[in-house]
Amino acid sequence: MKIYLDNAATTKLDDAVIEAMIPVMKEEYGNPSSIHGSGRKVRSLIENSRKTVAKLLNVTPAEIFFTSGGTEADNTAICQVIENYNITHIISSKIEHHAVEHTISVLEKKGKIKVSWINVDSKGNVDLIQLEELLKNNPRTLVSLMHANNEIGTLLPIKEVGEICEKYNAIFHSDTVQTVGHYPLNLREIKVHFITCAAHKFHGPKGVGFLYINHAIKIDPFINGGAQERNMRGGTENVYGIVGLAKALEICYNEMEEHIKYISGLKQYMIEKLQQTIPGIEFNGETSTEKALYTVLNCRFPAHPNAEMLLFNLDIAGIYASGGSACTSGSNQGSHVLKGIGANMNRPSVRFSFCKYNTKEEIDFVVKKLEELFAVEQTA
Repeated sequence: MKIYLDNAATTKLDDAVIEAMIPVMKEEYGNPSSIHGSGRKVRSLIENSRKTVAKLLNVTPAEIFFTSGGTEADNTAICQVIENYNITHIISSKIEHHAVEHTISVLEKKGKIKVSWINVDSKGNVDLIQLEELLKNNPRTLVSLMHANNEIGTLLPIKEVGEICEKYNAIFHSDTVQTVGHYPLNLREIKVHFITCAAHKFHGPKGVGFLYINHAIKIDPFINGGAQERNMRGGTENVYGIVGLAKALEICYNEMEEHIKYISGLKQYMIEKLQQTIPGIEFNGETSTEKALYTVLNCRFPAHPNAEMLLFNLDIAGIYASGGSACTSGSNQGSHVLKGIGANMNRPSVRFSFCKYNTKEEIDFVVKKLEELFAVEQTA
């Protein structure tokens, strides 16, 4: 049996997405920048996909720019705002995805910006009182805070943060890679200037995403070359990926209510089963569906002789999940997110992340295997 519980890393392609992409791969191979009929047909596929994405997010098509994924989108938003708006101060957190945290740290080392790393509590919640105080003293600021943490799942109250940023005329960028396709984001109701997306997080293809840029923000081209993406991002478009992204997002919105209920149930079921079978288990980050991703459960297991080999043993059993704690091998420095929230790094942590294809039977198998692994110490 193979059980895939690493959906926060990437997801299986939906069959309907594959079906939408194959005809484009086989038949519509024209260059979308060509003016002949074949090129125009492919251009229409891109623009129809853009309209689909824009409609679902309640924005205009002109505010959607297709990219290679979330990392490019995050880098673009941060670097271009600094360049075009002479921003010298950024507010962010030490538990951001590396696409954000590393970008900001590099800019800080180069002397281009000063950074205020905002406090987070033991569950990964951002200190909004501190955010407002920082903005009072630094009104010309870029705020970059992720909508949902990819390791522990804790959600940012994005609407509230957007309102605080608007109050102090700050520019707000949010890494929404873990929430696009999983929550109904209405960007006319959220005061955010940039959000980012990677299609492979919601059963779309890898290597494609988008950057939403609010119409009030004007930046220079971020990849120079041809006139693609309305002169903003040079390079022949990933047409198959763009079509797949739009189809995947459309499916997500059509099935979202059903999936939220189903996947939330799986997560809660696993919490209850683990609490019943593994004494001393704890969870990193928030766990309620109101405060955390319904797709992510980060478990902190009791100290155990098998702790260092936990992921390896799960892998051997055909269970695919992600680590999130320190490793004494020296090749892994441990999760910066767990360090950032002050988690006990001497205990093994594993992130299980769910999708619509997972089942309760799979959860039962995983819990049983974990129970066996953590029973070794008592029988040894």
